[in-house]
Amino acid sequence: MSRTRSPHRAARRRLRLLVTAPALAGALAIGAPPASATSTPAQIAASKAIGVTYLKSLQAADGSYAGSGLSNEWAFSAFAAAGTAAVDVTPGGDATKNARTVYRSLLATPGWPSASPRVTDYERGVLNAYAAGIDPARVSESRNLIADVYGFWQSAEPGYFGPSATYNGTVFAGLALGGARTRSGAQRVPQALLDSVVTRIRANQHDDGGWDYQKAEGDPARLAAPSDIDMTGASMAALCASGVPNTDPDVVQARTFLKNKLDAASGAFNAMFGQNTNSNGWAVSGLHACGINPQTGDFLTTKTPVDFLIAQQFKPGGGFRYLPADTAPSAYASIDALRAVAGGGFTAAPPIPTTAGAPRWVGADSFTAGTATEVALSVDDGAGGLKVCSVSFAPTGATTTLGDVLAAAGAAALPAGCVTGVTPSSGSGPITSLNGKANSGSSTWKVSVDGAAYAGAAREKVVNVGDTIALRWGV
Repeated sequence: MSRTRSPHRAARRRLRLLVTAPALAGALAIGAPPASATSTPAQIAASKAIGVTYLKSLQAADGSYAGSGLSNEWAFSAFAAAGTAAVDVTPGGDATKNARTVYRSLLATPGWPSASPRVTDYERGVLNAYAAGIDPARVSESRNLIADVYGFWQSAEPGYFGPSATYNGTVFAGLALGGARTRSGAQRVPQALLDSVVTRIRANQHDDGGWDYQKAEGDPARLAAPSDIDMTGASMAALCASGVPNTDPDVVQARTFLKNKLDAASGAFNAMFGQNTNSNGWAVSGLHACGINPQTGDFLTTKTPVDFLIAQQFKPGGGFRYLPADTAPSAYASIDALRAVAGGGFTAAPPIPTTAGAPRWVGADSFTAGTATEVALSVDDGAGGLKVCSVSFAPTGATTTLGDVLAAAGAAALPAGCVTGVTPSSGSGPITSLNGKANSGSSTWKVSVDGAAYAGAAREKVVNVGDTIALRWGV
């Protein structure tokens, strides 16, 4: 990112990367700040209320928020943080065009997101589908966004998703795979996978404690370069979404970086291209995702980061300006600001809808025989070798079996090489060898689905639509 670009051009570039492109669930929850905060709970509540009204005004007549190019689908994460269910957002009260239904239909379209998708397209989809109440692994019988992300695993550089030179693809993998939990709130993907992402995020942390969107691992010059406020917020959120506590030294260093960039007089972070709403929003969301209150401790100065955001809001309209001198609201700034003011990280579990009869979650219930689909698969050999892939196949019924998934993985996995051999290769019974590693005493192949407890892996194990399958060798 050139330092000669204007703030507006820099923001557009960053957003374009992500569009083409907690921490556990409690860390993403909305909580009122303590009484010592500069912005009071009443001020925050008022800001949220008119902010939601403004975001509702961005809905198109057909009910959509997302479309081609740089669209407004991040509104779903802001709505969820502010306590508004996407299914309750309708154009002119037309419930048939509610925002969730229209977004789900878009995600399920065979041609979405493009003929040449990037991993960040799918990660964006995961984060916003989850916030909208769409199970990202079960958007439809044929659309599994978790599997789509798995398909960008870099076998030659484990832990990276998408080309490693574009570091934000890996950051948003941590946010999406760690933050988008199951409908019951369980961690969906195996910790070994999240740990591999954490390792890469740590390796890219700059000497000043922050991050930017480029790969820095192994490059002393890049590691010594100034960090970016936005990617520091996203990276610390990805660490915490992946299970790293906020007392971890790398999270503490990131917090210190942000503290040192805070302008006490305005409450804004001094970003690379000047003080702006988007950078403050990302930083505040990163703090929230790590369970760090941006209105206390290091951030309770003359003005807090939340004070700055609320000061950028037009009243009574509810939109937020991008730069303090702007005279009109920006959709993207408004989305980032509302999510942060509301106490959200980069996604949040969907609120309970107020629309009568509307469920909190929607998603496919079963495979459709003969319809091409995919599932997310990981294979951990117990010795540091982790393979991750998306497995494509056409099921023959409403469910399939682990044996059939492994057979398909040998023929149609992305990336290839996830499964190179399995014993027995047909029939039923326990899996005794996988990828050349055989059961030995109490160390055997075990399987977990959607974060459930590991149990003996058998070929006849039933696999349902959208299941995230983790195989692990060990006791």
